[in-house]
Amino acid sequence: MALKRPSGPRPPMRKKEPDHRINEHIRVPEVRLVGDNVEQGVFPTRKALELADELELDLVEISPNAVPPVCKIIDYSKFIYEQKKKQKEIKANAKQTVIKEIRFGPNTSEHDFEFKLKHAIRFLEAGEKVRAYVHFKGRAIVFKEQGEILLLRFAQALEDCGKVELLPKLEGKRMFLTLAPKAVKK
Repeated sequence: MALKRPSGPRPPMRKKEPDHRINEHIRVPEVRLVGDNVEQGVFPTRKALELADELELDLVEISPNAVPPVCKIIDYSKFIYEQKKKQKEIKANAKQTVIKEIRFGPNTSEHDFEFKLKHAIRFLEAGEKVRAYVHFKGRAIVFKEQGEILLLRFAQALEDCGKVELLPKLEGKRMFLTLAPKAVKK
């Protein structure tokens, strides 16, 4: 059975309020005016609005918490565009840390240990963090010491390309060890 949309007119869409007060929305008696091609200083809001109209630009409240609020005479749409561009650039330059997980059992064989060690070296050299853990199934939890020895041996084998961030710690049925890549020398 299909759901029916209620009859009648749709509710009006709400416009998102701007992040800054502009032009007539600035309701303070005085503002500090800054910007290019403008005499800087404290002006009555009416005078600042007149200056903005003369230059065919907008009066935008940049810092509303200052006393008096700081306003700038600029093209608001261009200002918003540049702000979004800056945010996008900051987001693009932010480095995201990748954590690769390597799983062991408490009785991992020597060949498996070496195989997983090679993977961990490759991950650390690529600048990624490595989280190695020993998973204890059922009654294997009695081999906690064996799991801790395995993780410490793993950390020792990786000490030339990574540094231990978190020593072996038991959480539930897993014992974790976190390694971070060593700082790259320039």
